[in-house]
Amino acid sequence: MTGAPGGGGPGPAAGEPLLQRRDSGQGSPEPLPPPLAEHGQPRQGFLSSLFTRDQSCPLMLLKTLETNPYVKLLLDAMKHSGCAVDPGRHFSCEDCDGNVSGGFDASTSQIVLCQNNIRNEAHMSRVVTHELIHAFDHCRAHVHWFTNVRHLACSEIRAASLSGDCSLVNEIFRLHFGLKQHHQTCVRDRAVLSILAVRNISREEAQKAVDEVFESCFNDHEPFGRIPHTKTYARYAHRDFRNRDRYYSNI
Repeated sequence: MTGAPGGGGPGPAAGEPLLQRRDSGQGSPEPLPPPLAEHGQPRQGFLSSLFTRDQSCPLMLLKTLETNPYVKLLLDAMKHSGCAVDPGRHFSCEDCDGNVSGGFDASTSQIVLCQNNIRNEAHMSRVVTHELIHAFDHCRAHVHWFTNVRHLACSEIRAASLSGDCSLVNEIFRLHFGLKQHHQTCVRDRAVLSILAVRNISREEAQKAVDEVFESCFNDHEPFGRIPHTKTYARYAHRDFRNRDRYYSNI
């Protein structure tokens, strides 16, 4: 990962899930569970069942892969780096414990999407983008996810900054806005929260790791070339990425 400090050790053990993180304040709060029927199963009305089918994990994933400009750029960048993504092989919709939204498993190069916690298409897009940034970092560098917390911090900083996690709209929903250099503050905070969700360390240790690598990792905008604050910026970044080879071939 560009700008990531060195160091490390052996990679994650086979089968060990990577970056199974809580959705700490991202988007709207989790809905209350529906009332239970006599046999302990949730009641679901006809209209509710229609919305559930339409918003199922595989359908939301498919639409995200086909239409979201952040995701489309990342898929192209993965392919360009020799790590082409096969949706049927590299994504898995599963039920997850707690409030986890998704994770990247480095041992299988697979992104897990928590179908019981991903609430809507916008939420799906943020989760897929966030985890694809981790996958991109894993593709382009030898990242020691479990033995070097600074490597983890670097990827979490990049994911928070480049995925839209810290967009103005999301921050307004969290009632966080109006601060000077607010994007940087949001990125720091969310990187720390993500580290604490997957590592058994103190907040002080997580904050220290983020502070040590923040400057270099925050300024590493690959593969976007800029911070894509909106979908429009992401579309411009995707256009520029696709034109890179054409530009360099003319030099």
